[in-house]
Amino acid sequence: MDQQEWLARQFEDHRPRLRAVAYRMLGSISEADDAVQDAWLRVGRANTSEVENLGGWLTTIVARVSLNTLRARNTRHEQPLDIRVPDPIIDPAEGTDPEHEALLADSVGLALLVVLETLTPAERLAFVLHDMFAVPFEDIAPIVERSPEATRQLASRGRRRVRGAAPFPDADTTAQWEVVEACLAAARDGDFEGLVAVLDPDVVLRADGGLAAGLTAHIQGAANVAAQALHWSRVDLTHRRALINGAAGMVALRDGQPFSIGAFTIKNGRIAEIDFLADPERIAQLDLSEIGE
Repeated sequence: MDQQEWLARQFEDHRPRLRAVAYRMLGSISEADDAVQDAWLRVGRANTSEVENLGGWLTTIVARVSLNTLRARNTRHEQPLDIRVPDPIIDPAEGTDPEHEALLADSVGLALLVVLETLTPAERLAFVLHDMFAVPFEDIAPIVERSPEATRQLASRGRRRVRGAAPFPDADTTAQWEVVEACLAAARDGDFEGLVAVLDPDVVLRADGGLAAGLTAHIQGAANVAAQALHWSRVDLTHRRALINGAAGMVALRDGQPFSIGAFTIKNGRIAEIDFLADPERIAQLDLSEIGE
């Protein structure tokens, strides 16, 4: 086996981890795949004779590519009134696709990815690489062009933001479904009090692309979210169960066509966050073929 063939096999062995790094960095499946492919092109041109830790080296290359993508990304979603819900990982309610398991390791729910969107590119990279993939600060520092101590501070700021904003969800999927189904049933019945009962008092609802569909982009508080749910209960939508980033969620259809993807974060038996992807162009790019009737 020549060097190039050996390197290609090693890269394929590391691909699941590299995709996971890029997905956490970018919150986009297509951009993550592009970042991994870009990394492979760079690897193919590089001299690997002095590389001692191939996995770590490949991780830093993907991280550099992802950082450049973040910095170059259109700043539309950074405007105060805009919401960006990352690409959801969608699976049938019965279980997760094995190819998705690496992307979802460490319970990377959609709510956590939404919080990561609020970090600066350097904070996000430092937090993701160190806290999620145990990359030493000494290896991260050259990527962000900071000292190891300054890189440690970047990760610390990201960690504080995540801890303060991303709820720690209940792990029992069966219990999650019970709460989501109770919410939908209360909405169908026009039961305002029943809706409020299954919502956390400080529940947050976010909708990316929802303005065109008539969804309010950001709502907070149980009464406000319940009122929105009652409004949409009058629209002829069909709901299908789905796992969204490994947690209970729904795919809503309108006139037989995908209308929105809803991810629910359940905390202490109540819905703490609801994240909707309602952008028709982005939904059209998602594979929903495995979501049953």
